[in-house]
Amino acid sequence: MHQPLPRRTFLKSTALASVGFGIITQSNAAKAKVIDTKVISRLPDIYHGWPTLTRRKNGQLIVVCSGGREQHVCPFGRVDLMRSEDNGETWTFPRTILDGPIDDRDAGILETDQGSLLATTFTSLAYVDYVMKKELAKPVGRPGAWSQEQRDRWLSVHNRIGEKERKAELGQWMIRSTDGGITWSERYTSIVNSPHGPIQLKDGRQLYAGKVLWTGNKENGVCESKDDGKTWQWLAGIPTREGDTNPNYHELHAVEAPSGKLIAHIRNHNKKNSRETLQSESIDGGRTWSVPHSIGVWGLPSFLNRLRDGRLLMSYGHRRKPFGNQARISNDEGKTWSEPMIISGDGAGGDLGYPSTVELGDGSLVTVWYEKLEGSSRAVLRQARWRLG
Repeated sequence: MHQPLPRRTFLKSTALASVGFGIITQSNAAKAKVIDTKVISRLPDIYHGWPTLTRRKNGQLIVVCSGGREQHVCPFGRVDLMRSEDNGETWTFPRTILDGPIDDRDAGILETDQGSLLATTFTSLAYVDYVMKKELAKPVGRPGAWSQEQRDRWLSVHNRIGEKERKAELGQWMIRSTDGGITWSERYTSIVNSPHGPIQLKDGRQLYAGKVLWTGNKENGVCESKDDGKTWQWLAGIPTREGDTNPNYHELHAVEAPSGKLIAHIRNHNKKNSRETLQSESIDGGRTWSVPHSIGVWGLPSFLNRLRDGRLLMSYGHRRKPFGNQARISNDEGKTWSEPMIISGDGAGGDLGYPSTVELGDGSLVTVWYEKLEGSSRAVLRQARWRLG
């Protein structure tokens, strides 16, 4: 999200007494040694947004993002995919796997236990009120106004379908591939959306922690799939903390700890702990969830991993100095989190983040995020390779 514009502002309470509240503690210290960072995207004239990285069982890395864009909010978004066969040393040219008639935003990706790939996105018309109407109201030739060519370009995309059809395009979407991403299904509803998509559980289910964007009361909760991601069913809502409002919770992601405990992180825009990550837990497979609570981490949204040694890792964007991306470790299934480890801290401003991280075979880590570089109107995909100290 490009501050100060909140990307999603337009867009049963259960107590679990046995679950500890997450806090930062110095005794849970960790360090990161960054090996290298680089730009991995291949289209310098395109704005890339909100990527997700995953590592397949065969070792291949896949990253998806919202590509084809002109800026943070625009009608040109599509879902692009890149691959690496050498642990992030090199990446393929992007391939578009989904491009609807309106803006396709945040892209998530997961490989299931059965080897299927699930890619997620959501569609938005935010560009109409936030950008297009305002820009079209300015006379051509006025300083800072759009050129006639840019006006025509935006209108030509916007008018590919009519107003009624545009509104019908709004939704939370998933596509599925059973051949390693060569071919993809038609899109279908995933009920909820979050930037990084669903996770795989050890009992064979896929779990999707997210938000219902365009229907109902914008509820936050989890859905499950019992058929390898083909269909999804609502499982449970996540309760709202006293004093908060549910619409101010956004962009969830979850992880399954070694014990089977589920931890979900939530981007919070309520007044209390604003722009911090809140945490909710489930000890019954996702059927009930604790009231979200602060873990003392300023930054968002969080991407969660379980490392091979059982520790949990959270990666998140940091949109104040040092602008960049940070990570923290938990040795106790989310009860406490370490002090921050800086993965990148050289950002020019707040239009960056949404990092996701994978662990390689040698125990090193790869993190990918989007970032608008200094002096550029476009955002690239950046990568860091690093190790825990």
